Amino acid sequence: MLTAGVDLAAEPKGTALALVDWTSGRATVVDLQLGVTDEPIVEMASQVDKLGIDCALGWPKEFVNFVSQQSDATLSQHNFDGGMAWRRSLAYRETDRHVREVTGRWPLSVSTDRLGLTAMRCAGLLSRLSASGVEIDRSGSGLVTEVYPGASLRLWGFNTSGYRTSQDLRATLLNSLTAQATWLELGEYEELMISSCDAFDAVIASLAARASALGRTLPPNEDQVSTARVEGWVALPSGPLADLVSAS
Repeated sequence: MLTAGVDLAAEPKGTALALVDWTSGRATVVDLQLGVTDEPIVEMASQVDKLGIDCALGWPKEFVNFVSQQSDATLSQHNFDGGMAWRRSLAYRETDRHVREVTGRWPLSVSTDRLGLTAMRCAGLLSRLSASGVEIDRSGSGLVTEVYPGASLRLWGFNTSGYRTSQDLRATLLNSLTAQATWLELGEYEELMISSCDAFDAVIASLAARASALGRTLPPNEDQVSTARVEGWVALPSGPLADLVSAS
C-alpha cells in the first residue's frame, strides 16, 4: 500500500507532501516535499491507495445557510439568534464536536479561525482531484480523507505540547515515535521532519491515512454520514499505532 499525507496551507509555502510505502511490516517514507503546489498532490493521488489531507474539507452546514441568508440585503425574512450556542453551531462542524468529545480539545474553526483561506484552497484542490477522475467523498470513504495529525498523535499516546513551534520538541517527539514504531523508516527525511513542522505533519498525515485505509479510524455514525459528506469528517485513529503494520 502507498499512502500520501498533505499538510495543507493557504499557499505552497507552508504546504508539505509525504509519501509512505507500506511493505512487509515496514513503513518507509519515500518522498517528502516542501513548498508544494496543487499539481504534485493531484499527480500523487493517482499513485496512492489513500490520501490524507490536514485541512477541513467543508464548512458547517449552519454556517453555509447563515452566509446564504446574509445575502438578503434587508434581512427582513431572518431572525438571527446571535447567542453563544447559535454562534457555536456556525463555528463548528459535526466532526469538530466529535473531535472534542474524543480528544477533549476543540480543533480550530474553519469558519471563524485562521483556516478559511486554507479551506478555500482545499476546495480548489478537491475540484482538481475530481476533474482528474478521483471520486470525492468528504466523509472519508473514498481515496481522500481528512486527517488531524496532532489529534492522531495524542490518540496514539504521544505528548504533542509545543511540537509545532519547537525543533527541540519535534526532535523529542520524533524519538518517541520511532522508539515505539520501530517499523517506521525515515531515511534521509528525519532532519527535514525536525526542521519543518509542515514536513513532520505531512508524514503523520500519511500514517493517519493508512489507519483510515485499514478501517481503523472512528467513522461517522449512521445519523452523521449525510452531514459528513457535506462538511467533512476527521479520521481519528481507533487503535494503537502498531495497528498500522498488523495488516502488512
